[in-house]
Amino acid sequence: MGTIYPLVEAEENGKKISPVLPENIKNFLIDIDGTICEDIPNEEPWRMHDAALFPDALETINQWHDEGHVITFFTSRLEEHREATEEWLLKNGFRFHGLIMGKPRGGNYHWIDNHIVRATRYEGKFTNLTEREVTIQVFEK
Repeated sequence: MGTIYPLVEAEENGKKISPVLPENIKNFLIDIDGTICEDIPNEEPWRMHDAALFPDALETINQWHDEGHVITFFTSRLEEHREATEEWLLKNGFRFHGLIMGKPRGGNYHWIDNHIVRATRYEGKFTNLTEREVTIQVFEK
């Protein structure tokens, strides 16, 4: 896994709050099944050892890592699949900082956080990210 990444101390109203990453660093949370490799359900864990890697995923994610961004894989795989998952990631050459198991299954995610959140839906190919104006849901004021 990767190295420690830079956090900046923050304050609000004279009190310390959770540290933040520098503005130029992104905190990538990347799904595994169906995003960087073939989609393998938890009910068929024997397939996790030989999952087919999607084109461009390794190169793009490792480039982000090398640029100093934080790479954390966030998967619906269960804790019992951690060892096989870490082995697969390392065998395939992924550089990353963390692995979070047990993401809720089923999609249609709506993330609520006090930090900036951006989402990019994987649609079959890893490429450079571009900016686009979109409609989003926000809390009423």
